[in-house]
Parts: sequence; C-alpha cells; structure tokens
Amino acid sequence: MRSLLYCAAATIGLVASPLSAAEVVGDTTGGPTWNRPVGSGPFLSGTGTDVPYEATSFTVDTASSYAFAVTSAFDNYLFLYANSFDPNNPLSNLLIGNDDAGPGLDAAFDFGLSTGVSYFAVVSGFANDDFGSYTLSINGPGNVTIANGAVPEPTTWAMMLLGFGFIGGAMRSAKRRQKVTVSYA
Repeated sequence: MRSLLYCAAATIGLVASPLSAAEVVGDTTGGPTWNRPVGSGPFLSGTGTDVPYEATSFTVDTASSYAFAVTSAFDNYLFLYANSFDPNNPLSNLLIGNDDAGPGLDAAFDFGLSTGVSYFAVVSGFANDDFGSYTLSINGPGNVTIANGAVPEPTTWAMMLLGFGFIGGAMRSAKRRQKVTVSYA
C-alpha cells in the first residue's frame, strides 16, 4: 500500500507543473505618449491624455491564468492587449486594465491567456506627469517569451559579460601561442 502511495505522489508531482516567471525592467520617462483608457474601457481618460507608456510583446506556451504585476515609484497603470496594440486606437484589442491593486501605487491582475496569441502588456502612468522606471512581472504555469526590445535582467547581463570575457581570454591565449617565424635572406 505504501509503495502505491509513493507511486501516486510521484505521478502527481510529474503532472503538476511549476510556475514560471518573466520579469521586464523598463522606464517610461521620455517615451511615446497616448490617451490611455479607463480600466478595460470603453472610455478614454480625461486625466491621462498625454501619458508616457511602454509596450512589451510576449507569448505563452501554456494556456492558463497568469498573474501580472507592476511595481514602480510612480502611480502606474497596466493594460493587456491581444493580437496588436495601437496607441492611436487604445480601445481596440484591449482585454483588461488596472491601476490599483490594493494599497499603494501598483497595478496587478490575473488573466487567462491562450497559446498562439501575441499579447502586449502596456505600462503607463495614471496622469500625464506619472512616469519613471518600473518592473513588470508575469507569472504562470507556462513559459513566457518576451519579444525583442525588453531589457534583460541584471543576472543575464552578468552572464553575457562573463561569456564575453571568456571568449576574449581564449582569443588572446590563442594569439599568444602562435609562432612567428622570421627568415632573413
């Protein structure tokens, strides 16, 4: 009986998939501006008429609910779009928007995502003078693939620099080992 319980527990462990997370560090300072929606629409803001924003394109490999959160020092707003994002038509393809997830200035929501769809997470401010650096987190059961333009995490930069250092060292070492033969005629 005990071995049957161990086997069942092992099977459950294989079926349950761990959560994965993607993190994007960005800054809306000096970015393009838009007239942001109010929540999930159908209205545009009268306060946020010229607000800097940044859009991050991504896909997921597992259909499920994902948790989105933005942390920043400014009063931020977070929007999710499917298939395309057009700042000149900000109500088109809008799925959800949120500006306060409880106390503080941070936005967050959970939303069900599908595979094979390009999504756009748009970080913006609440009002025209709300902008600055932020961190966007997307957590869920599948892999989140961020499209080009995202800022790598500090650990990614460190690994890249370390790799470049090793390559440079190997090239220098190989160059030193070359023998130069000089012949005089």
